[in-house]
Amino acid sequence: MSDLEIRPVRPGDLPSLANAGEDGYFADRLAKQHEGHGVLLGAWRTGQAIGSAYLWLDEAEEPEIRQHLPNTPLITHVEIFDADERNRGFGTELMDRAEQMLWERGYTRVALAVEVSNDAAARLYRRRGYQDWGHDTISCMGRVWEEDGTFTEYEEKCYVLTKKRD
Repeated sequence: MSDLEIRPVRPGDLPSLANAGEDGYFADRLAKQHEGHGVLLGAWRTGQAIGSAYLWLDEAEEPEIRQHLPNTPLITHVEIFDADERNRGFGTELMDRAEQMLWERGYTRVALAVEVSNDAAARLYRRRGYQDWGHDTISCMGRVWEEDGTFTEYEEKCYVLTKKRD
């Protein structure tokens, strides 16, 4: 997709991501990126931010993932912001770039968690070669970010899927 640019977010990009809401989330992930704990990817189309994904390189927050998938990066918070931009291949391009970055860093396996009621996302990931990790569903920590940068945490039941490098 020639008009799609996917790259790590830079501090100056935060205002363009603000249109998607969740300013606190993006500021937090950019700080984690600066500290070397992950990579916040942004997707831009004709200069407009249309999506993001975060490559979680730290140990997982969930104890089950730490136990069964040690040292495995996670792709989290994959999102195309505007409904008009969805189902046009941009999410696939974003996932391609996220996986490519992890393979280039030497990882041979990646994981992600998907909320059990999010059938569309689960279908997309399975089409991309992700498979059930072979353990039970887990409780994942989610956050709702407020405008002031604070957040409220909540739990959601998730499937964990993994993919090995071809």
